[in-house]
Amino acid sequence: MKIRQALAGDLQAIAALTAAAYAPYTALLGAPPIPVTEDYAPRIERGEVWLLEEGSELAGLIVLERHPDHAMIFSVAVVPAFQGRKLGIKLLDFADEQARQWHLPEVRLYTNSRMERNIALYTAYGYRETGRRPNPYRPGWTVVDMAKPADKAA
Repeated sequence: MKIRQALAGDLQAIAALTAAAYAPYTALLGAPPIPVTEDYAPRIERGEVWLLEEGSELAGLIVLERHPDHAMIFSVAVVPAFQGRKLGIKLLDFADEQARQWHLPEVRLYTNSRMERNIALYTAYGYRETGRRPNPYRPGWTVVDMAKPADKAA
């Protein structure tokens, strides 16, 4: 397994991976989660998208934004065929490592309040809920904000 930054030529694979990984949530929410509808080209240009590969196969991705006082995870997605192998944890570990390399004290993320499985996983990994707010882009949806010190082991 290796993690590398995405290139412009990866755009279609990123869109397909994201749609497949978030498909259960699309059904749950009645509409695609925001990562499914995101335009990843600018994020690739900014160096925010990293791909997890097993051999020549794309297994997952993480989208990580660098802010002055924290790293923000926009999306963690694992190809359905690779799920159940703790690759999401590997990607969260990568986010912690990247935040430490950037000398940032904290990693933050947000998720939909109805994505209870994700909230439980993030909590078990050491994230704490820091608040809930209406989703500014999806009326009726609630965002759960979470944070974790970058140096805290899970």
